[in-house]
Order: sequence, then C-alpha cells, then structure tokens
Amino acid sequence: MLALEQLNQRIIRCRKCPRLVAYREKAAREKRLAYRDWDYWGKPVPGFGDPRAKLLVLGLAPAAHGGNRTGRVFTGDRSGDFLYKVLYDAGFANQPTSTKRDDGLVLKNAYVVAALRCAPPANKPLPSEAANCRPYFEKELEILRPRAILALGGIAMRVYLGLLKERGKIASAAAFPFRHGASYELGDGLPRLFVAYHPSQQNTFTGKLTEAMMARVLRDVCRFLESDSSR
Repeated sequence: MLALEQLNQRIIRCRKCPRLVAYREKAAREKRLAYRDWDYWGKPVPGFGDPRAKLLVLGLAPAAHGGNRTGRVFTGDRSGDFLYKVLYDAGFANQPTSTKRDDGLVLKNAYVVAALRCAPPANKPLPSEAANCRPYFEKELEILRPRAILALGGIAMRVYLGLLKERGKIASAAAFPFRHGASYELGDGLPRLFVAYHPSQQNTFTGKLTEAMMARVLRDVCRFLESDSSR
C-alpha cells in the first residue's frame, strides 16, 4: 500500500528529537560486543506487517540493540523472540522467529508498531518525544483502519486512550483500567481494545507473562475478528 510505504519513509527520515537521535546513533556507533560485526540501523524504526491487517499490535519503543540494530520493530531482542513466536502460534506469522529484516518473516492480518520510533535512554521517553511520534501512529490508524488493537503494556494502552480522549472519542481514559487479558468496546465504530502485559524480558523471565497467557489474549482477538468479519 503506497500510503503506508510513504509514511514509513517519513518515519525513517525523522530527526525531531535531538536526545533520541543522539542516543540511537551513539548505540549504532559503539555497538554491543556481541553485535560488533553488525551494520546497525540507527534510525527510527517503522511499522511492520500486513498493510491490510485488521489487528494492530502497539508496543512501546525499539531497543537500542534490538530494533535500533535490525531496523525492524520487535526484532533482535528477547521481547521480539517472544512476540513473534506467539503471533506464529496464533496464525498471524509465517514463522516463529524474527532476527533481521530479510529473514523471510511475513505477517498475515497483523501490523506491529511502537508508540515511540526511536530507542529512548533507559527505555524512558520524555512526554515531548512521545508527542512528536504520535502523528505517525495517528496516520497508521487512518491508513490501516484496524478492527482490533492489542496494546502491549500500560504505557502503550495510555498512548492510545490518550489519543482517543483528545479527539473526544472517550470521556476518560481512567474508565478503562489496565489489566492483562482485558478487552474494551470503545464505541463509535472504534477498534476493540485488547490489553496484555508487555513481553519484556523482565516480565517473561519472571513468569509474569507466559506464552500461555498471551495465547489466551490472541485467541480472544481471533474470535473477535472472526465474529466481526461475519457481520
């Protein structure tokens, strides 16, 4: 889809946030020892997936030595290993692994984005940086017109609900509390919102989030999309 390709090129060229530009480029120059032979991406990371997707998966930000290295969202770190495995098991991906941009991974009916397109220091973006990235997310919603959104983590969920509140689509984000496995009908023809813990290494290594837990959420998503398409 041409509009999506054009948007992704705008994202890749973005230099709106000096702190993030400096951090992502420093990480790309200095590299992690394990990846010293890699040619790091070192630029904003665009969305990835099926341009006709009915499911939009929203994460937080690329990792300095994950997406910032590989150039693909949720690729090259433990979070991505977990996410694409469960997407594969649920039928949204053609393979369970995601290691680099040309590894053959194809998504079906799913498109993955991050609320922030550059790796932030200490994984903590500033409010101004999140605001600079938001128009890209708004444009993705406009182009893709998803029927379901899966927010990975409380920050991603608040980004989406905050956008809806500013648009006057919902009265209060507080009416939709974060809880793994929750789903919300937001009304007014909006996508149904599904919520899950973020597949961070901390969450998956401690057992706060397991593959079985995420599989249940994705089963709920699939049931909704099947029922929605039959209407």
